[in-house]
Amino acid sequence: MTATATGLLAAIADVGADRTRGGYSRHGFDRVELELREWFTAEASKRGLAVETDRNGNIWAWWGNPGPDAVITGSHLDSVPGGGAFDGPLGVVSSLAAVDVLRAKGFTPRRPLAVVVFVEEEGGRFGVPCLGSRLMTGAIDADKARSLLDPDGVSLADAIKRSGADPSTLGPDEEALARIGCFVELHVEQGRGLTVPVGVASSILAHGRWRFTFTGEGNHAGATLMEDRRDPMVPAASLVLAARKAAVGGARATVGRVVPVPGGTNVIASEVNVWLDARAADDAATKSVVAEIQAMARQAAAEEGCGVRVTQESYGDTVVFDQVLRDDLSTVLGGVPALPTGAGHDAGILASRVPTAMLFVRNPTGVSHAPEEYAEPDDCEAGVAALATTLEHLAS
Repeated sequence: MTATATGLLAAIADVGADRTRGGYSRHGFDRVELELREWFTAEASKRGLAVETDRNGNIWAWWGNPGPDAVITGSHLDSVPGGGAFDGPLGVVSSLAAVDVLRAKGFTPRRPLAVVVFVEEEGGRFGVPCLGSRLMTGAIDADKARSLLDPDGVSLADAIKRSGADPSTLGPDEEALARIGCFVELHVEQGRGLTVPVGVASSILAHGRWRFTFTGEGNHAGATLMEDRRDPMVPAASLVLAARKAAVGGARATVGRVVPVPGGTNVIASEVNVWLDARAADDAATKSVVAEIQAMARQAAAEEGCGVRVTQESYGDTVVFDQVLRDDLSTVLGGVPALPTGAGHDAGILASRVPTAMLFVRNPTGVSHAPEEYAEPDDCEAGVAALATTLEHLAS
């Protein structure tokens, strides 16, 4: 059996299709993501891979006996709300297809080899990205993780219970980390930096998420004079503009989610929650951008007679991928280019503990986190070939 990446993607093309937003909505421990996990387990089992789920919900499919110094590849199956078909799943299906390629040529790994599927990488349901890898490495406190809430008020602990698993096991997993000799994640590029089908990653921008909670006075939209209002939507709107103004010199600042309370059309909100995503070349630059946005938000809130609270929900410093591993893979793949990325990945979380690398597949439009995300079929298969070459090199 030899599958293609595009064929495997086609097999899950109807799973989690979002008829309202377009694209896909697949979130950690929801019905759709559980269906995808079952699909992956079945595909791995067809290939004779031994499947296990770790204490944090990450799935491992082993070629050979699990052991230390293993070569690990894989990615994630979840998405942002209304996301594209490639972000995450391309890395998973390419890993399965690469196993097929190696098996077809009679290769037997001398080092343990596994495909991993990390849970809730996008943070689309519980707000914290790379949740599975953060829990495994201890980058997030397990009790804090268990208490995370989705937009419907369901906690991560309850969602895990509903899936049939035990949330009490969440937390650092030194046993799993000790097995990883290196981790290579294939991903669709989330930009237009590649002019060839495949490249390697050099670094990830420092980035984080902050929640701004503006509080004011709820009231009637028709009966309340403009001069009598303390409307938290006004400083919330100012925050959106402040983010655009502060993001200079290659920095990125985005407001992608605004939730007013109570949310009625003819109601002045009593509270507005605004989520800010900020990224820049390094830690100092990122925090400088956020500090500037916070100052503008506090001023706008004061002018409207409102209050504001700022909560940091996640943060990751600049990641520079293992240079020896990166250069080795670039050479093995014929001198493919290395490029930085502004997107976070599980490979970036693991980089603090184990050698990690990333392969990128060209994205002709540069669009990601949207239904228009795309990679040409030939480029996808070039990615599979590159990953198979990489795994053969590392596991020999």
